[in-house]
Amino acid sequence: MRQPKILFVFGTRPEAIKLAPLINTFKTDSEKYFKTYSCSTGQHKEMLSQVNSFFKIDIDFNLNIMKKNQTLSSISSEILNKLDLVFNDLNPDAVIVHGDTSTTAIASLSAFYNKINVFHVEAGLRTHDKYAPFPEEINRSIVSKIADLNFAPTEKAKKNLVNEGIDLDSIFVTGNTVIDSLMLAQKKLENYDDQEIVSLKKIINPNKKIILVTAHRRENFGKKLENICLALLELSTEKDIQVIYPCHLNPNVQSIVKSILNNKKNINLIDPLGYPAFTWLMQKAYIILTDSGGIQEEAPSLNKPVFVLRNKTERPEGVKSGTSVLVGTKKEKILKYALKAIRNKNYYESIALKDNPYGDGKASKKILE
Repeated sequence: MRQPKILFVFGTRPEAIKLAPLINTFKTDSEKYFKTYSCSTGQHKEMLSQVNSFFKIDIDFNLNIMKKNQTLSSISSEILNKLDLVFNDLNPDAVIVHGDTSTTAIASLSAFYNKINVFHVEAGLRTHDKYAPFPEEINRSIVSKIADLNFAPTEKAKKNLVNEGIDLDSIFVTGNTVIDSLMLAQKKLENYDDQEIVSLKKIINPNKKIILVTAHRRENFGKKLENICLALLELSTEKDIQVIYPCHLNPNVQSIVKSILNNKKNINLIDPLGYPAFTWLMQKAYIILTDSGGIQEEAPSLNKPVFVLRNKTERPEGVKSGTSVLVGTKKEKILKYALKAIRNKNYYESIALKDNPYGDGKASKKILE
């Protein structure tokens, strides 16, 4: 009897991080049920390969779409054309995609055109503003209309899908696979010390409170990112604070960040980190300022307060439960809350010691079942 073929399609580092434990679970726990394959679009090439190596993900199909100065339109057309060839070659019974990237949206559309089942991991996140996050909000909505199975990380995400008329029988609340990834990474890091971690150990001042920063989203390009950087510049004048900012390679980020923060005391601008080193650095941080979605989910499991550098988040569970604070992109508000966490121990612990609303590390097993 022919075994059904499951094809995971991903293209960015966050997708690979969050799908890694699920791919490994499928490959080790379901061999008698499914044949499992992986396809990388290469939307993020270098950053993606680091994750694949760390989690030991074998790539069966690599589309290598990444080009310099690629646009959303060029990414989409390349994925659509090249995935057709993969689908014709493999003839999968189902495609599993994750989250809200262009890879996810276009892979789902391509699977639909080929009448292949689509299973969506991390389904149902919404801000209800099509430009925040951009283009992710619309990407998610597109996939929800196509998906045959929706794996929602929380009850709130499930409710969003139900409100949009998605069949209730297709929705399963599983928690978020990123917590599975984080727990797996922490175990690996016990006996893991790569060059990036060695370099980080040299720059970290053990007598200072580390503010870890990531800010790279499209909707923050320009004035909003300038405001974030000006807040960081002022924070760096505090003698017991060290700001560490792994700076995204996008020229829209680099040009602003370096013009304001380069060669400033108590600020370390560093290259983007691989997942192992970044996880290690999160563990060392005192607080985290970020516009990343995944970090909003991961940091509570490490008992790190998260201050979200966005005006809207599709992850309101963290804000509601108190594990994160939506501070936006205005300098004064960022300063107010960051300094309050640094100076007020009770306030700090009111955020840091909350349970993580995004999962318990068992999402991959639930999805497989």
